[in-house]
Amino acid sequence: MPEYAYPLIGIPLIFVCTSLGAAFVYFLRGKEISPRLSKIFTGFAAGVMLSASFFSLIKPALESEATYMPTWVIVMISIVLGAGFLWLIDKLVPHFHASENQEEGLRTKSMSKTSKMFLAVTIHNVPEGLSVGIGFGVALTQGNNAALLVGALLLSIGIGLQNIPEGAVVSLPIKAETGSSHKAFLFGMLSGAVEPIAAVIGLFLAMQIQGIMPWALAFAAGCMIYVVAEEMIPEMSGEGHDHYGVWSFILGFVIMLSLDCIQF
Repeated sequence: MPEYAYPLIGIPLIFVCTSLGAAFVYFLRGKEISPRLSKIFTGFAAGVMLSASFFSLIKPALESEATYMPTWVIVMISIVLGAGFLWLIDKLVPHFHASENQEEGLRTKSMSKTSKMFLAVTIHNVPEGLSVGIGFGVALTQGNNAALLVGALLLSIGIGLQNIPEGAVVSLPIKAETGSSHKAFLFGMLSGAVEPIAAVIGLFLAMQIQGIMPWALAFAAGCMIYVVAEEMIPEMSGEGHDHYGVWSFILGFVIMLSLDCIQF
């Protein structure tokens, strides 16, 4: 398969999977997702993202070479920068977390609650798209390296897998708020549209800027780790000690790990 076919498959895939998850609004009778199912979905997505952060982003970043400073220092700085970037977005962009019934970002009355719920997920989809694009960009700059290309494709598959339940988690609260399945599906689908856009940006940055590989990979990892720690882990734990979220987290983690370890 030509090397440019890999990103042409992987980048649209993450958007298609989000749209597939958003379509759950047409099949689930209730307007709200049950707490147990929400824990399972969120836990699985968190496991995939954390595993991808370590094995698909941080590990290859640490294995790269830099002459101007130790690679591990670059990785540490970039992780903090990535987390700080998402923290800054959280503080500036008005958005609403339906599961916590809590608003974050700058206060404004000009935006509807539905729009803020949409933004809550959209801004956190940016690091997922960046990580996929950076993965493909790094692979393409290394020449016709089949292992790196397949690794980037598997990363997009892993992100796509967690995007399916994430699309449902986005759409169902919007359905409850608006009472419209069509509008909820549209918002859910659009929340995933930012991922291929961010992926294309990450792809071109990684291909055009020499020496950016460890910085870019670890920056994307820092963004993803921030999302997992700040939002997903509290949501998958919730109230009670039923451990549904914990076991789905572990399942997502090992599935992404197995994808990353497949040898071709």
